[in-house]
Amino acid sequence: MTVFDEDERARAPWLMTLADLSLLLVGFFVFLQANQVDPAKLAAGIRAGFGASETTPAPMPVDIATATGFAPGSAVPADTASALEWARTAARDPRTRLRITGEVDGSATDVDAATGSGPILAADRARAVAALLIQQHAIDPSRIILSTGRGQRRAVLTLGFEGDRP
Repeated sequence: MTVFDEDERARAPWLMTLADLSLLLVGFFVFLQANQVDPAKLAAGIRAGFGASETTPAPMPVDIATATGFAPGSAVPADTASALEWARTAARDPRTRLRITGEVDGSATDVDAATGSGPILAADRARAVAALLIQQHAIDPSRIILSTGRGQRRAVLTLGFEGDRP
């Protein structure tokens, strides 16, 4: 059984309201101070804390096309007309970058003949499409990024927007 001291004065109700108000004010000032931090410096500090290196984020993809018709084990595309026309139109904005991802289907026949490697064949497919685009003056070579993947016998072209970076 709990015995309450009836002689003890009860706390005034406004004290609880004052404490709540004080905590809200402290939280508000912490929020104001946190908004003054440069987001790039904050991200760099977080990366450094985890031991990650400074990397440039990949361009945000905004459009896509494909070059198809690769025979198994071949890096020669059969259908590039639509991809070439798409690249000419898509590359008009100098703030964009074109990522060409060469793909293989993962089968035993869809590999590079000399090495038996699927990723090498995928890289050759991306390179072949890039060479065609450069040869046809569809895009400047400095705006092309090559990569490899697995999926189908094709090359996937994605247009990435890098914004106003210098």
